[in-house]
Order: sequence, then structure tokens, then C-alpha cells
Amino acid sequence: MQFTYTARNTTGQNQSGELVADSRDDAVVKLRQEGLYLLSLEEAENGSKEKNSISTKSRVSRKDIIYFTNQLAIMVDAGVPVATALEGISKQLENQTLRDILIQIQKNVEAGSDLSSALAEFPRCFDMTFVNLVKASEASGTMPQMLNRIATQAEEEQETIQQVKGALVYPAIMFVMCIGVCIFLLTYVFPKLMPMFAARGAAVPAPTKAMIFVSTMITSYWYLILLSLVIFVAGLFYIRSQAWGKSAFDWLIIRLPIFGTMLKKLAISRSIRTLATTINAGVPMLEAIQLSAGVNDNIHFKQSWEDISEQVTTGKQIHEALEGKTLFPATMQQMIASGESTGRLGMVLNKLSDYFDRDVKVAIKSATTLIEPIMVVCMGSIIGFIALSMLLPIFTLSTSH
Repeated sequence: MQFTYTARNTTGQNQSGELVADSRDDAVVKLRQEGLYLLSLEEAENGSKEKNSISTKSRVSRKDIIYFTNQLAIMVDAGVPVATALEGISKQLENQTLRDILIQIQKNVEAGSDLSSALAEFPRCFDMTFVNLVKASEASGTMPQMLNRIATQAEEEQETIQQVKGALVYPAIMFVMCIGVCIFLLTYVFPKLMPMFAARGAAVPAPTKAMIFVSTMITSYWYLILLSLVIFVAGLFYIRSQAWGKSAFDWLIIRLPIFGTMLKKLAISRSIRTLATTINAGVPMLEAIQLSAGVNDNIHFKQSWEDISEQVTTGKQIHEALEGKTLFPATMQQMIASGESTGRLGMVLNKLSDYFDRDVKVAIKSATTLIEPIMVVCMGSIIGFIALSMLLPIFTLSTSH
């Protein structure tokens, strides 16, 4: 089998390449023997045809993965062999893609592969955190408990993500409604009033002149506005696809008023929860930190965790590596320092993750509470200004006769 990998060498530099190995585990062993710290490992494109055909089908949702994990935990805990459990679960699934994946995993397990190695063949469904936790449970004989923990963590993350999306949906709907009302007033109502103002020779106030200009632009040059929007959106996508653009976007996102704080706390919560789960499962410290970096979409948090990993590699403790990291609160460093000094880091990380989970929920509630009156005021001001622009000439006409 041929694999592509990304790893960190002894000098701390990242390097990528390809190697041939009998299995994924053999590839990991070879890389470690070369003094490389593995960051990612995937089978090359010329790998299994069956795997590639599966990966091109419809995506597998997080909900499907949670259901599978819960079912597997129950069946393994009841003493059902893993291969038999996979076969039983695959027959119950409605998602054809996941069903095909489980059938392939079942075949690999029956052929002698570990469950973790079989899961690792499908990184789009089972990320490195999932695979490493299963691998740790295989070594410790705690697979049912670990699968339950993975499912619980995934459910909590899904719930939090849904709450964040819910907090963002309301202002999005309000914004679309505001734009719709404004376009209706400027393209339908305003053009009907303008001939009346012109016929009666009414003095046109400055706000009305501004709205007449906007109305004329929308009705007469709508195609230019549409083209400008398309170019603007395409430009944003292009900029975000660049490394410097993503860095700028991610920096801006966590500094937005109201939502920036919420998204920042969400990123910290996911990292700490992953770190707590992996360390308590017996995953080596460096791998646990790397997995914590991997769950972050924000490049600044990811870089901070990677820097922490590099400093831990040199012999520093986590709380020492956190010094100067402005993205993380001081309480986090203090609690981790306490856990490291007392030898109870796992327990402290669990408490810390629970604290940040609660903090995220409070931030979501606060954001939702604040955004409603702000959006109402903004919408009222914009629509009110347009309405006032239409009424001012009418008032002028009524007072001049």
C-alpha cells in the first residue's frame, strides 16, 4: 500500500512525502523510526478502488456517525464481536454511503485488521481524533466505554454547533427581510411617487434626492449591481482560499462584536474537550495536543496549538507553553498549571472543558439576547429613513397649498 504523509522532523519543520508499507500501522512505525512526528497519513490516490468508489458518493452526516458509534458501543459492550456488530449496524442504516463504508470496514476487520486501522481508511468519516481514541481503547480493553465517550462528545459538539447556527440564523433572516423590504420600497413604491413630486414642482429634500438616486440605480442599472455583487463574492472566496486571506478572515471573525467572543469560546471549548478526552484515554501528550489543534477551523487557534506542541517537544509543560498566548484566557493556564503540578491533569482538563462548555452556552444566549434589539433598531432605522424620504416631499406639498 502507498501512503502520503505530513510529519514534523527533529528540527521542528514540516515535511510531506510518500512511502510504501503493508498497512497503516507499519507506515506509522516506519516514520517514527526515521525520527518523524506524524501529523497526517492517508492512503494514496492509487489505493483501493472500492474505497475510492465509496468516497465519491453522498456525504455522511455527523448524526449518522453518532448513531453508528452509539450502536457499536452497545453491541460491543454486550459481547458481540466487532465484525458481527458492524454487519448488524450496516443492515440498519439508511445512508448507503455509510453502509458501504461499514461493509468494507467489516471485511478489513475479518481479514485481521484492527478496528482503528480499518476506520483510518476513511478519514472523511472518522477523523484522527476518532481513530486515535479507538486505538487507545483497543490497547486498554475499554472500547465500549470509549465509544460511549466519543458519541457523547460528538453529541455535545453537535448540540453546541446547532446552537451557534441558531444564534446566527435570526440575524441572517432579519437582514434578508430588511434588504427585501428596502428593494420593494425603492423599486416599486418610490418610482410611483417620483412623477408626482416632479409634476407638482415640490422641493426635494436631500434624503429624498439620495433615495431617488439609489432607486434609479437599482431600477436602471440592476445588472451592473448584480455583476458587482458576483465579482465581490467571487473575490471574497478567492481571497479566503489564499493562506493570507484565510488568516485575515479568521482574525476578523474572532474579533467581531458579539459573535466574535462566542466563536472564540467555541474554538477553545472544542480544543480543551478533545485534549481532555485524548489524554484521559491514554493518547500520548504530543499526539493529544496535535489532535486538539486539528479540531480548530480557525488558523490562529490551530497555529497556537501547534506552537504549544513544539514547545512541549522541547521539554516545556503545557502551562509554560501557554504563556503569551493571548487567544487563551489566563484561567486556563492557571488551571492546567495546577493539574500538571499535582499530577491530575486529566481531571483538571475535564473540569476545564465542562467550564468552557457552559461558557459557550452563556455566550450563545447573550449573543441571541443582544442581537434581537440591535437588529430591530437597525432595520427600523433603515426602513424608517426610506419612509421618511418618501414622506418629506408630501409634507412639503401639503404645507405649500
